Amino acid sequence: MSRGLNKVMLIGYLGRDPEMRVTPSGRAVTTFVIACNRSWNSSDGERHLETEWFNVVTWGNLAEICKQYLFKGLQVYIEGRLQSRRWEDTEGCKHTSVEIVASEMMILGDRKEINAQTPPSTLEVNDNYSV
Repeated sequence: MSRGLNKVMLIGYLGRDPEMRVTPSGRAVTTFVIACNRSWNSSDGERHLETEWFNVVTWGNLAEICKQYLFKGLQVYIEGRLQSRRWEDTEGCKHTSVEIVASEMMILGDRKEINAQTPPSTLEVNDNYSV
């Protein structure tokens, strides 16, 4: 059987503050959205900008760190995998969503903005729980 690859790397800005909850088994899960911009010039030289929004999910220690140190407007690097979820609502309509399950997070951006809210030792975190 051949191996597959499911890896995503994004750099973007948090669209809102992260939201954390705890599962019935006691595991932390934090969700947030990031906006990634793409710009290009059309053939007539006009500049275009497109923003794509991504739902991000973090688990365990990484979830707790994201909740503690991330905030709306902060630039972050996220690495993880794509995961799709399917569900049916109360009216029988089927829905699908795609999210990034993050395994690594690195805070980027303006050092002054970061230092105002984040100690330097927490700038890079992955799901191996190294800070």
